[in-house]
Amino acid sequence: MKALVYKSTGSWYILKDESGKFWNGRTKGAMKLDDITSTNPVAVGDWAEMEIEDETAGTAIISDIHDRRNYINRQSPRHKFQHHIVASNLDQSMLVATLKEPKTSQGFIDRFLVASEMYHVPSVIVFNKSDLYKSKELEKFAQWKEMYEAVGYKVLLMSAEKKEGVEEVIEVLRHKTTLVSGHSGVGKSSLLNVIFPAINLKTQDVSGWSGKGQHTTTFAEMYDLPGGGKIIDTPGMREFGLVDIEKQEVSHYFPEMRDRLNGCQFNNCLHYNEPGCAIKEAVNNQEIHEDRYISYLGIMESIEEKSY
Repeated sequence: MKALVYKSTGSWYILKDESGKFWNGRTKGAMKLDDITSTNPVAVGDWAEMEIEDETAGTAIISDIHDRRNYINRQSPRHKFQHHIVASNLDQSMLVATLKEPKTSQGFIDRFLVASEMYHVPSVIVFNKSDLYKSKELEKFAQWKEMYEAVGYKVLLMSAEKKEGVEEVIEVLRHKTTLVSGHSGVGKSSLLNVIFPAINLKTQDVSGWSGKGQHTTTFAEMYDLPGGGKIIDTPGMREFGLVDIEKQEVSHYFPEMRDRLNGCQFNNCLHYNEPGCAIKEAVNNQEIHEDRYISYLGIMESIEEKSY
């Protein structure tokens, strides 16, 4: 029987079969798929084959996972050189960011965008908590909106608290399967509570001493959107560690760089100080935003050689 994975708790999974019935499923023994060294062989968004274990109790055994159309992964919090698959079979990803309480760094945003680009998942950036923004934050939002939209990303502004700008966000989500991610405390749960009042997800304030949000979502979970589409809510992340990426590849995941790579004199150009570098020239000519180039350098510096 074919079913869609709606929630993962690490050992048990909630699945929905094609008739719309929910099941509690588990895997039998260790599952290894396509040589992916992930800490979670079954991810939210996966289509699974399951066998009914106990119809009365609503339990099932997951026997296989169908091929994934795509997925987004991040560095496993516990195993440095292993993946943790955040979600699979996505139409798009949505990063919820904030410019205040807490402030999302550009480095975090760009790492998320790179992870999405790696797996050909289009991204949208939504800045929440606009009701808290003063002129300084609104000016920063205008700058970032211009910078990101210039390279093809949709950027929205909203306040889940005041229910402002939410309709535009819902319109972007409609009829698509969307991974929603972001730092703890940026208001993902508040946004989902506006969209799905019946869910009543737990929200927490940003902790005063650190300015960072508290974790509220423990496991990834998928929800059906009224009128079509699905949202996958993910645990709040402090960092977004990239895995399985080599320095040579990074520029391919910056759209504004990807379009210019053929102009570099050397095929193995890393866009530092090599002669005839089209990327550096574009930065100097302000055709590539300097802040995006600084982000690129930050990602390059963070990539370690994998040790065996």
